[in-house]
Amino acid sequence: LLAMLVSFGMHFVILYVDFLADIFNVTPLDFNEWMLVIGFSIPVIFIDEVLKYVGRNMSEKELQRRMSSGVNGEVKKIQ
Repeated sequence: LLAMLVSFGMHFVILYVDFLADIFNVTPLDFNEWMLVIGFSIPVIFIDEVLKYVGRNMSEKELQRRMSSGVNGEVKKIQ
């Protein structure tokens, strides 16, 4: 968490301190550019979260199936 905050801070310093922005040849994004970034990012995040949810549920069902069957496929009783 600390590393992430330091990284964000360094990015903001580079963007908003004029002489550093000139050295790195960067400019801050305006509102319309941020909306474009968000517009492309939200569907990707949503799809990723759906895939994680599906993957976790499939893994949980597979684990339950494996835990309920024995070595030769016979059903074990879980006590």
